[in-house]
This record gives sequence, structure tokens and C-alpha cells, in this order.
Amino acid sequence: MTMEAKKIHFIGICGVAMSALALAFKKQGWQVTGSDAGFYPPISTHLKIAGVDFYPGWHPEKLGTPDLVVVGNVASSTNPEWLYVQEKRLNFKSYPEVIAEYFVKKNSIVCAGTYGKSTSTTLLTWILKEAEFNPSYMFGGLSLNEIPAAEMTGSDWSILEGDEYKTSRWDSSPKFSHYSPSHLLLTSVIWDHADVYPTEQKYFEAFEKLVAAVPKNGLVVISEQALKVLNHPSPLLRKEGTIDLPLRRGGVPTEEGRRGPVIYGKNSANNYTYTNIVQSKNGLDFDIIHKGNTYHIASSCLGEYMADNITGSFALAHQIGISPEKIISSIAEFKGMKRRLEKRLDGAITIFDDIAHSPAKAKAVLQTLRQIYTGKIYAVFEPNTGNRRPEATPWYKNSFSSADEVIIPRLTKIKADPDEEPALEGEELAKIISETHSNARYFEEDEKLIAYLKQKTRANDVVVFLGSHGFRGMIDELVHKVCKVESL
Repeated sequence: MTMEAKKIHFIGICGVAMSALALAFKKQGWQVTGSDAGFYPPISTHLKIAGVDFYPGWHPEKLGTPDLVVVGNVASSTNPEWLYVQEKRLNFKSYPEVIAEYFVKKNSIVCAGTYGKSTSTTLLTWILKEAEFNPSYMFGGLSLNEIPAAEMTGSDWSILEGDEYKTSRWDSSPKFSHYSPSHLLLTSVIWDHADVYPTEQKYFEAFEKLVAAVPKNGLVVISEQALKVLNHPSPLLRKEGTIDLPLRRGGVPTEEGRRGPVIYGKNSANNYTYTNIVQSKNGLDFDIIHKGNTYHIASSCLGEYMADNITGSFALAHQIGISPEKIISSIAEFKGMKRRLEKRLDGAITIFDDIAHSPAKAKAVLQTLRQIYTGKIYAVFEPNTGNRRPEATPWYKNSFSSADEVIIPRLTKIKADPDEEPALEGEELAKIISETHSNARYFEEDEKLIAYLKQKTRANDVVVFLGSHGFRGMIDELVHKVCKVESL
């Protein structure tokens, strides 16, 4: 599928999602340009190889008159290029609006949830590509199977990562509200992003609206955890014409002609149940049971929570007609994603990088590592913006119990809102974690943090970096120093 050659400019092109869209449009023959505060590998490398014209900083004189400007959240109200776009009345959209216009197809699979959505979207994309569905898709990460993070095709299928964060500076609705799901995979619902959803109920309502948006002849595949959270008297789930989750199970059409949700998880009463999990440093082995049939799954991915993600993806792929054998072989070939328990060093000391930027996500990662490794676990943690809000403090209780030491680095600066309480800083966060963890500390200087880890770690120990930011090159530096010592 090719489009009439047009020009598109991305303000904030170096983000994972924005760069993926830029590359997808470039592949379709568009002239693509972009700007950002800075450019770093591997994204800058991918853009350069593809022939995308990008530059650092904000230079309105370079924009010209593109047919479309995609405005990333990096563009503040005073961003010169954003001001130019408004002054010249150029056609502009947020990236969720661009996805809605160019990616969403008749069969629109949306993968949403507090955690697991990126991996599930990527795995489903891999499964459908292997099954020759040829979907259009977008996921917010980098696949270790080396497929691009976004692609536009001519098929009737699309797979999209449904992020609940706000669409743009001018649109506070969740990104997934633009994606018109005919098929929904809902992996989990745990209150997050307190900067956008000030109460637990507000957060839950966003997912209830998403479920309600699935048409009568659509499909909802939902984890038992998410079902438990949403299984309460809710006018959004009870009103006429929406899915009544507690009353409809197993994909069986109801008297109103609505297909009920398909439920997955550990419970044997679910439509898809996973069991017999065996974990090792090399990956996962487990069974999925559906209607009396047992399917053995072997995956190189780490983490018991990956069994949950894989089962949800298996269930949705199976429900749309892909054979279990094809799904199982695709899962076996799936290598996972960068920054999802990505092993950066596998030597006497093991170093991991993971995007876990909330206490709940960090807890799941650390529990997995504790089950697999016998040495000490050092967790370097930086939360996202929402988890630096003062109201997020209770979430930290006992979240790091599987780590031997918790280290908080100097946190990335975020813009302060004069009408809100100041965000938690590193030293304060270390004190909060210390209330339920006996060994948490703060390092103001990156060099001292790296030197401390190099001095303290011994054979069989694990260092895991947890957070959505890049840790200012600390991971590469530690890998280099440890490798240098091990080579002596």
C-alpha cells in the first residue's frame, strides 16, 4: 500500500512511538522530517539509515509548509515550532490521532492495561505476521525479533498498543480512546499515572469506557486480575448496549446477541488457564489449558508475568482463528523486547535493563529475579512522573522486598506545577522506600553509584536498572567496568 507523496514533520521525532511512525510514513513514500531536543542511538541510527531528515533543536524556519505536523508531548506551549504551526494554521495532529486515521482497520485489535500491553502487542503482531494476516500495527518499544515498531499495510487487520496516558497537551483523553477496538486484550488494571488520574476510580473508569467501546459483535479478552477490578456495580458497564462483564463468560453469545468476554489467568475456571510454570535463566515453560486441551508453551522470555502476557495473546490469536500449533511455534520464536528484562551482561555478574517505572512493575520484576537467581539483587530504580506524586507514596510499601539493596539515582528533572505539591526527589524517595526496606540509599552522583555497584557486587549477583528513562549511560558504563574486571 503506497500513498500519494506528501510531506510530514514530527515535533519530537526521537521518541520510540514517534520515530516508529516516522519510519512507517517514510516507507510509504512520504517526505519525512523531524526535530527533537537531542538524538541518540539506536533511534537516531534507524532514522539516518531510512533517510529521514532530522535535526536537533526547534527551528521553525526549517519547517516550510508540510501537509501534516505530528506534535509530540515534548512540545511545550512555548515550543517555537509548535507556535509556528499555530501561527501559520498548519494541519497538525497528535500521534494517537495519526494512528486513528492511518493505522486503524476494520478488525482493530487494541492491547491495553497497566502493564503487559507493549509486550502483548508485540507478541500478537509477531503471531499475526507469522500467520500471514499482514496487519498494520504500532507498539511502543523495540522488538528483539527486529521487526519495525510500526507498519502500515493494506490488510483489514490492525494491532495497536492502547496507552491510557493522555493523548496530547490539548486532549486529556487516553490515547486508546482513538483506536475504535473491535477486539480488545485487557491485560491488567492497577491505578497508575496519578498525574493524569488523581483517583483510583478515575483510572478505572477510563478502562470501563474502553470496554464499553467494543461493539456487540466484537471480542473482549480480559485477564482475571482486570476482571476482578472491573467486576463491580458500574453504570458504564451496566448501561444498555455495553458489555456486562460479570454476567457474560466464555465467548458465548447472549440472548441480546452480544459475545461475552474471554477470561484468562491462573484460575482453573477461566476460559484459558496457564499452569505448571517452570522458570530458569533460559526462559519459561508452562501449559495453557482450554476446553480440556493442554498446549505446552516454551519461551525464551523471563518472568512468570510473561506467562500471563503469553496466555492472553494466545487466547486472542486462537479466538480469531489462528491454529494453536502456529501460535505455539510463533511464541517459541519470539525473543521479547528491549528494556523488558533485557539481559545487558551475562557473566559472573548479570545486569538487566527493564522499563519498570512503577512500584507494581518493579515488584513483579524483582520477584522474578529472586526466583531465578541465588546471589544478591541490587535494584536501581527511577519512577515515572506519576509515581513521583506524593499520593503515590503508599504504593511503595513492600514493593522492593525481593531486592537486597535499592538504589535511587539522581532523578530526571520534571516541570513543576505551582498549583500542585512538589514531586518526590531522590533522597525523599529513598527514605519512603526505607520505611519497609532496610537497605535503600540515594546517590546524587552517577559516578559514585557506578563505583559502589562495581565494588559491592560479587559472582552470581544481579544488578537491575528499573525505570523509563535512560539512566544517563550508567548501564553501559557499568557493563564496561564489570567486563574489564572479568577480562583481567
